[in-house]
Amino acid sequence: MDQFHERDQKVKGEVSRQLSKNIFLLKEIFAHCDDLVWKEFDCGREKNVRAFLIYTDGLAKSDMLEESIIRPLLSRIIPNMEGNPIERENQLVSYIEKEVLEMADMKEVTAMEDVVTQVLAGNTILMVQGSCRAILISSKDFPTRGVQTADSEIAVRGPKDSFTEGLRTNTALIRRRIRDSRLKVEQKTAGERSKTDIALMYMEDLVRTEILQEIKERLSEVSMDGILDSGMLEQLLEKDWKTPFPVFQHTQRPDKTASALLEGRIVLVVDNSPDVLILPATFQTFFQASDDYYSRWETASFARILRYGAAFLAIGLPAFYVAVANFHTEVLPTSLVLAFAEARNGIPFPVVIEVLLMELEFELLREAGIRLPGQLGATIGIVGGLIVGQAAVEAGIVSTIVVIIVSLTAIASFSIPNETMTAAFRLLKFAFLFMASIWGIYGFFIMWIFLAVHLCNLESFGVPYLFPTVSVNDSNREAHKDYHFRLPLFLMRKRPVFTREGARIRRRETKNGK
Repeated sequence: MDQFHERDQKVKGEVSRQLSKNIFLLKEIFAHCDDLVWKEFDCGREKNVRAFLIYTDGLAKSDMLEESIIRPLLSRIIPNMEGNPIERENQLVSYIEKEVLEMADMKEVTAMEDVVTQVLAGNTILMVQGSCRAILISSKDFPTRGVQTADSEIAVRGPKDSFTEGLRTNTALIRRRIRDSRLKVEQKTAGERSKTDIALMYMEDLVRTEILQEIKERLSEVSMDGILDSGMLEQLLEKDWKTPFPVFQHTQRPDKTASALLEGRIVLVVDNSPDVLILPATFQTFFQASDDYYSRWETASFARILRYGAAFLAIGLPAFYVAVANFHTEVLPTSLVLAFAEARNGIPFPVVIEVLLMELEFELLREAGIRLPGQLGATIGIVGGLIVGQAAVEAGIVSTIVVIIVSLTAIASFSIPNETMTAAFRLLKFAFLFMASIWGIYGFFIMWIFLAVHLCNLESFGVPYLFPTVSVNDSNREAHKDYHFRLPLFLMRKRPVFTREGARIRRRETKNGK
């Protein structure tokens, strides 16, 4: 362990004026790192300046380095500077930056730790003999896929582009939609070893300062070896982890992200992740789809009502069937009771086991469809569900009623536009089943009470999770215009509660009353 401790101490040092010492230290730090490119050479036509260049192959634009860095350094005349040694060194570095290098994005670094981190981040480091200042040249060129269509948040109307794994690509997609200097982008890093770049984005005049300060403090407290996706950062930042409900909203759509920023919310863009995090998040935000605002308000309102109804079915329909069929058949019409009894004739399992078997089967099919590639995944989901369900009915293992109920539950869960919220409903479905199988309809309603109390106690960065249901003020009245129903856009004149006080007017009334 001593050699690793000694190495860490060297990394935390400063860049030396002796170029040979810097080269020796970097070669020791990057030992057995064969993907790094090293070049030590004499600069200028007269070969009067010794320099050293280092970058990571595959992460830097090698063509650009050859054309804009190495060629000018070898071909230009670099004069001998006058003055004392320190002045000559400072003048030399400044002259190379301003007169020789054909690059605009450069800066100086003095800490060896910054040198190591920037080399591994895809940038290029140039060191000159006699100077304790290294020149950092922006040369990142990460291998990444192009901008594609969002595969998890498909919209019928509206933009089709989605985020990629590149941090700068994602921030550019957002900046393209909001051409306002008040849109701020603060870049931070997280992960002791991964050094993952994170962009904190917000509208300076709209964001609530207390929420912004809180998220900055939480980001500064994140300590983990590696942050490989926004999902890991989400789990490290959330305070209340004893809940299946997400308190961060994630999305692949730049238009939804831009809309959230214009509401005063904060966005976290994580490098290497095609999903960005939006905060604060309330229960209603997970039922809002992007094309709700691109379609007519009547159509959007109808779709939202369907989604909220689907949420109730996804959680409670199997449990309600178990409670009624096992304990409270008297609440059903006689003809329906007889139909249920005839359908269950010859079934060897109790109702709860029958429902549980079919629910687990559909969960397995869902998981298999996700893991299998492309068209094969869709095929196994459809064909598997039809074949297995039909075979189970014909074999007398389950009844047709249960197949219908479980299928309807699955369809309802697919209607919710956010996968994280859908996952929470899938878990709660089994909790409701358990309670209904023990106490019948009483257990079913007890679970709804527990769920309502739990949601009332949740909050996301100071904003009640069930806002505006649990709030009674002017913001509540305005929020209901974009809640279960979506009223016409000209009526939504104020921004939501996420926005700071005094900045909630987003649309002035025109002469014609709109």
